[in-house]
Amino acid sequence: MGVGSENAASTTKLSIRHGVYKEETNIALKAPLNVEGMLPKKVGHMTAERATWGRRLEFVLASVGYAVGLGNVWRFPYLCYRSGGGAFLIPYFLMLFLCGIPLLFMEFAIGQYTRLGPVHALAKICPLFKGVGIATVVISFVLCTYYNVLMSWALYYFFNSFRATFPWQSCNNTWNAVGNCSIGFPGNTTHLHSASQQYFDHRLLEITNGIEEAGGLRWELFGILILAWVIVYLCIFKGVKSTGKVVYFTATFPYFMLFVLLINNVQLPGAKNGMLYFLKPKWSKLLDVQHFTVNDPFTMRNHIISLTVFVFLSSSRDTLIVSLANSATSILAGFVIFSAIGYMAHVHNLPVDNIATDGPGLVFVVYPEVFSTMPLPQLWAPLFFFMLLCLGLDSQFAMVEVAVTSIMDGCGPKVLRVLKRQEIIALAVCVIGFLLGIPHITKGGMYVFQLMDHYTAVVSLTFLAFFEVLAVCWVFGLRRMTIVIKRMLGKAPNIYFRSCWMFFSPVLVLCILISSIVQYTPARYGKSYTYPVWAEVVGWGISLVSIIWIPLGALHEICTNKGTLMQRIKTAMTPTIELDPVNHLPEKQRVDIPESVVFITPL
Repeated sequence: MGVGSENAASTTKLSIRHGVYKEETNIALKAPLNVEGMLPKKVGHMTAERATWGRRLEFVLASVGYAVGLGNVWRFPYLCYRSGGGAFLIPYFLMLFLCGIPLLFMEFAIGQYTRLGPVHALAKICPLFKGVGIATVVISFVLCTYYNVLMSWALYYFFNSFRATFPWQSCNNTWNAVGNCSIGFPGNTTHLHSASQQYFDHRLLEITNGIEEAGGLRWELFGILILAWVIVYLCIFKGVKSTGKVVYFTATFPYFMLFVLLINNVQLPGAKNGMLYFLKPKWSKLLDVQHFTVNDPFTMRNHIISLTVFVFLSSSRDTLIVSLANSATSILAGFVIFSAIGYMAHVHNLPVDNIATDGPGLVFVVYPEVFSTMPLPQLWAPLFFFMLLCLGLDSQFAMVEVAVTSIMDGCGPKVLRVLKRQEIIALAVCVIGFLLGIPHITKGGMYVFQLMDHYTAVVSLTFLAFFEVLAVCWVFGLRRMTIVIKRMLGKAPNIYFRSCWMFFSPVLVLCILISSIVQYTPARYGKSYTYPVWAEVVGWGISLVSIIWIPLGALHEICTNKGTLMQRIKTAMTPTIELDPVNHLPEKQRVDIPESVVFITPL
C-alpha cells in the first residue's frame, strides 16, 4: 500500500486486535467522535481497533520503560559531569521543558488522533514529509539490530558474576597482557591497563586493532546473542498481551536496584566526594555552545522518536510522567554512578577524573571494578547486570514492535491471509535483526558498534527530529493541532504548549541541527583510535539508510500530484485528515485514559 495514496474512502481495511486480523469495508475518511473516549473512531483507511492494554498502568510502565534505557545509566552521568556538572542541569531542564515535554505531548496527540503508525500518520498530517514516518521505522529497526548486542554483553557479565572470584579481578588470566596489567585503576600510568579493562577488551570482545581487522566470530557472544533475541521474541510475540505483563517487572526492577545501590554506595568512603564532583557547577562551560547543542541529542533522543513507539490517549499528566521519569532516572543514575566512582577514587588514591568515563566502559569496566571492592560482591554484581538487561529490554521491545506493526500496517490483505499471525511477522523481524547484529560480535565488532551508534543514535536522530518538528509544528500548524487537542480532551492546549509548538521547540531543534553540522566530529573509539576514511563513508551510508526516505518521500509526493509545481507543493503540504468544527465538551467529560486503552505500537 503506497504511503499517502489513500482515498477519502477505502473499500478494504485491516484491523488488529490481539493479533487477529479482520476485514472491514467502506470506512469514510471523516472521523466521528467517540463520546466515551472523545476520540475519532476511524480515520482514513485504518480502523481504531487495535490491540489494547488491559490496564492504564501497563502502558504507563511500558512508556516509562521505553523512555528510560541504558543511556540514562552510562551516557547522562558522564555527559553532565563533562558539560558543567550542576550547571549543565540548567540547559538540560530548559531543553526538557521547551522541547521534550511539548513534543512528547504533540506526538502522543497526533498518534492517538490518527490511530495510525508513523508511516500513515505522517502521510496524512503532512504528505510532503511522509518520508519522515518511513525514516522513523527504518531508524528504529537499525537501532534494535545493534542494541541487542548490549544485551548480550550484559548477559555475559551476568553469567560470569556468579563465580566465587570475579574473572575481572586479577591479572593472572590467559587474556591478561604480561607487564601492563594493573589491579585497580592505574591512574596516569599510560602503559598500564586495569584488569577489568583487559577483561572487557581481551576476554569479552577479543578486540582487534581496528575495524580493518574483523577477526572471527566470538562464538560465546554468538550463542548469547541468540538467547537475547529469543528473550525479546518471547516477550513481544503476542503483542501487548505479553508485553503488558512483562513491563510490570522490567520497568520497575531497575528503580529498585538504583535506589538499593545508592543506599549502599553513600555509606562507602569517598562516595560524597564523587557525588559533589558530579554536581559541582562549572559555570564557564555554560558559555560553550557545544555543550548546549551537540550533546542534546541525548536530551531529545527519548522524546523525539516516541511517535515511533507509543500512540495512546494521553493527557498532559501522562506526558509529564514519562518525561519527568526519564529525567529523574538520569539524575538518580548520576548519583549512583558517581558515588561509586568517588569510592574507587578513594580506594586507589586517584582523582575522579582518572576514573570517570562514558559509554560501555562505564558499566562494563568501571562498575565491575567497583564490585570487586564492595561488600557482598556476588550479590551486587548479578543484580546490577540483570538491571542493565531490564533497562535494555524495555527499549528493545518498543523498537522491535515498531517494525512488526509497520509491516502489518503496510501488508495487503492477501499477504496477511498467508502470514495469518502476528507471531510469524515478529519471528521474521527478530531473525533479520539477529543476522544484522552478527558483525557486532566479531572480534572487530566493537568498532562496528561504535560507528553504528555514532551515525544512527546521534546524526540520524538529529535530522529526523528536525523534519518531524517542521512537519507537525509549522506545516500542519498550531491551529490544526489545537483542533486535534480540543477534539480529544475537550479543551484547547494552554499557552505553554502553544508557544513551544509555534516557536521554542522548532527553533531549538533547528539550533541543534545547525550546531551538529558546524561542529561535526568524526566517530572515534577510545582516546586514540580514529576510523579510516572508508569507514566514515560507511557511517554516513548508515545514516542515509533512514534519512534518504525524507527527500524521496517529498519527491514522490510532488511528482504524483497534479498541476503546476507550486500547485503540487501546495497540495503536498495540505493534510488529508478531515478536521470538523470542534464541539466543546464539558470538562467533566474529559477522559484521560479509558480502562481498555488503545495502543498502536510502533509505527
